[in-house]
This record gives sequence, structure tokens and C-alpha cells, in this order.
Amino acid sequence: MSVDRLLAEQLRKIDDVNREGTFAANWNSLRQYSIPSWYEDAKFGIFIHWGPYSVPAFESEWYARQMYQEGSRAFQHHVATYGTQNKFGYKDFIPMFKAEKFDADEWVSLFKQSGAKFFVPVAEHHDGFPMYDCPFTDWNAARMGPKRDVIRELADAARRQHLVFGVSSHHAENWWFYNGGAAFDSDVLDPRNAGLYGPAQPCHPNNWVPATQPNEPFLEDWLARTSDLIVRYEPQLLWFDWWISQPAFKPYLQRLAAYYYNIGRERNRGVAINYKDDAFAEGTAVFDIERGQLSDIRPLFWQTDTSVSQNSWSYISDHKYKTADSIIGDLIDIVSKNGAMLLNIGPRADGTIPEEEQAILRQIGQWLAINGEAIYSTRPWKVFGEGPTRVGSGSFSDTARSAFTSRDIRFTVKNDRLYAIVLAMPEDGKVVIRSLSNCLYLHPEQIESVELLGHPRGLDWSRGEDGLTIQLPPEFSAQGAFTFRMIRFGS
Repeated sequence: MSVDRLLAEQLRKIDDVNREGTFAANWNSLRQYSIPSWYEDAKFGIFIHWGPYSVPAFESEWYARQMYQEGSRAFQHHVATYGTQNKFGYKDFIPMFKAEKFDADEWVSLFKQSGAKFFVPVAEHHDGFPMYDCPFTDWNAARMGPKRDVIRELADAARRQHLVFGVSSHHAENWWFYNGGAAFDSDVLDPRNAGLYGPAQPCHPNNWVPATQPNEPFLEDWLARTSDLIVRYEPQLLWFDWWISQPAFKPYLQRLAAYYYNIGRERNRGVAINYKDDAFAEGTAVFDIERGQLSDIRPLFWQTDTSVSQNSWSYISDHKYKTADSIIGDLIDIVSKNGAMLLNIGPRADGTIPEEEQAILRQIGQWLAINGEAIYSTRPWKVFGEGPTRVGSGSFSDTARSAFTSRDIRFTVKNDRLYAIVLAMPEDGKVVIRSLSNCLYLHPEQIESVELLGHPRGLDWSRGEDGLTIQLPPEFSAQGAFTFRMIRFGS
């Protein structure tokens, strides 16, 4: 069957399902959607950026774009290292992307060690190279490069090891991603490469905002590709980058969401969509903040996507890594405000995960092995926490906050238990939780017991007008955060 006929058939299936299903392709109907409990309980997942951009390993996963931006560092690096873009283009990295050491089960085993409950590989990045057997283009990992259906292997490994599986699609950005290569003599201009480089539409002079909205053929291709991912790989989480917020996408987003939610209901499988900015109407999907957080509790569940690296999502040769303690601190803060963290790693081109990233994930897993009951399946308390360190709202601020102190405390609840997570070790071994003062009325119930997770001995504690004062055992020390569990409903 030709690609055009296959695409038309896929679009017909979407509309047939939506005609018969619970959800219709409009915001009012989509507001019937409810976030699945697995997602609200999971709190922590792994994101994976991996593709041909991992071969040059320079600057970031946007190398595919920047190598065609005249005057950029990537452009200059590319010419000096590989030659001019009319002789060696991005497409020429694909045969070098062999993934010869990729082992899906090893990856998933590491994710389980990290304490993650779900993971989301990039199924297709802005570069237009699907990491799966996409029927709408020959430019994909099953037919070129590694010649393996990476997404199928990861989906199967996820189910063997009982982690929830999701995917991300960034195909929307392919509308304009390679526009720099259309401005000079490069392989982007060769019509034989259009299946990879896409329309390469021009941008405004700031070189960032596309000058045109995507047209109907592009939008229908986007819809067909995404719905095909849903049917064949059965992801329970579908993540999108920011450009789907463009006006032209709105009706297609509604068709896709209705289809996904109807398929999820038909299969009795809880599913969710992530979106940024105002791409979706509130209450119809899960809001996501890139490399940022919120300053207070959000009534509706939300998510942060961020990376172990400060300067890239994909593998590069000169990462500036965050520390595991700083990532754990952000995770705690996010969960206390009704959110989840999707933490990105970037494997090498051969399929191995850098040792530094493995170490960070294992450290997070060691912390969660002791403190996870204050994270998983919890919900926000009346206030998210207390302390001097301010965390602002908004994207691209994940390295802006000061280091947390021993006076920074975050709260979560589960059934009759209140958890107070202290974000740094006090020098004097004493913790005062001022939000639990017996005269503030945030917690009018009596506290029956106070325990330190991971420590078998009882604690000395008292409650008064200054707060709940807890003396840590003299032998106890923590490099980062630690947790008190309080049984809340005493007589």
C-alpha cells in the first residue's frame, strides 16, 4: 500500500473511533478526561534523548539544526570536522549511528534501580528520524542506521520488567527545523532528502519563530504518525514539545486526544498526554514545565521535564552534570506541589549510558529505597513546605535556585501519615518544623508518633508554640534530604 493510501486509512480509523467512542474531538468532551492513578502515584520517570545527533555529540541534540545555521559554533565545528554541508550533511551521520551495544533490558533494569516507575524514550525528535519502524517514511531506525526498531525493543522490555511505557513525539518542529540549510548550498536542498529534512520552512529574522503555520498535508502526516505510534506501541504516556501550541494544530490535537483516550478506555489502560504552554485546554491533559517548577501547590497534577545535564538533553562530550542531591531536592519540591519529575538521560551513539549518568540514577534509587514512601502514592498537604529557599515558577529555571538548607522542609501525605522531608542536614542535629506549631492550626490533630525513615531507633521530640522539635540521633548523618514520618491521628 502506498504511503498516501496508508495515511488516508489511518486518518479514517481515527475518525471512526471518535465517532463511536466516549470522547469527541472538542474541548468540552475532552474535559471528561481524568488522570490515571498510576501516573499520580508514580511521581518519577526517565526521559531518553537518543538518535543520530548522538554521533557528533557536540553542544546538544539541536546539532541537526545548528550545523546549518551559518556563523554558529556547530556550523564551524561541522565544517572543520566533517566538511561542508553539501558534501556531509546530517543524513550522513545516520550510517554512523549503529547502536551496536544497545540492550533494552539493561536500560530498563537501570531505570528500575533508579526508582523510576515509568520511562519515555523520544520516538522522533525534531530531526525527523523516527526511532521506530514508521510506515510513513523510509528515514527511520528500523531501515537505516542501527536497523532496529528501538521503540519496540524498549516497549517490550518495559512490559517484561513491569514499568509503564511512554513515548515522545517532536515531529511538529520538523516543519522548520532545517530551515538554515535551505539558505545556502547544502544537502537540505536535495529533494531526495525531503523525507528527513521536511519542509524546512523559513523563520522570522530572529531565526526562531517560523514565518508560516504548518499546512494540511504536514498536519495530517503528524496526526497519522502519532496515532500509528499509539496503536502499534501502546504507550500510556504521550509527551509533546512546545510547538504543538501553534493555532493550526488545535483541531488536530483534539482529534488525537479523543482517539488516544477512546483507545485507552477500550483497552482499559490509563493514558495521559503531556503538553506545554496553552496547547491543550486545562483539564484535558497534563501540563508540563520544561526545566522549571512551580512556586506553590497546583490543584491539577502536573510535571517537570528536566535533564541530568545542565547543558544538553542528548549525549555530548562536555556535559555539566547536576548532582544527584540537587535532583532529589527538586523531585521532593515538585512532589510536594502535586507534580511529577521526568528526568532525562542521553545514551552514547553505541547505546551505552554514560557512567556518570548511571551513577546519578543509582544514587537517586538508593535515596528512594529509604524515602520512597514519602514520594510514591502521596498527595500534597495543606502547604507544600517551609523554609528560606525560594523556588520560582516557570520554564528554564532548574539551575536558578540556591542550595536547599536544613530549614527547608517539604510535606506530603498518605492516608493517616504526614511526611516532613528535610532538605539538608542541620549542624546541631535538631530540626524544628514550624508549620506543625500547636497554635497555627494547620494540623490541629494530635501527633501520635514521629519516626525517621531508614533509622530503627525512636526519637526525642516535642510539640509547642515554636513548632515540632525533633532531636536527631547522635549517630545519624545525611548527605542530603531525609524524612520524618508522623502518624497524624492520635487520640
